[in-house]
Amino acid sequence: MRDEVRTFVIEQLADMNYDVEDIDDETTLGPSGVDLESLALADLAVRVEDRYGLKFADDESEKLALMTVGEFTTMVAARVAATSDNS
Repeated sequence: MRDEVRTFVIEQLADMNYDVEDIDDETTLGPSGVDLESLALADLAVRVEDRYGLKFADDESEKLALMTVGEFTTMVAARVAATSDNS
């Protein structure tokens, strides 16, 4: 599941016109990494929510900006697994 989420996130970043060539699991989503602005971060979060049926809390956006791609994809995969376990 984590690899699927990671592939989806990278595809979405590319679709949002970000350079994904050098992105790895250690690349941060915010400053000095992918450098997503708050609006782009919200866009990515909505795309992930729509694709995986998740909901991020409003106060999570600052935490998301500090996460690496690896941390973000691991968190999303864990939430998807927890959601499917509860179904």
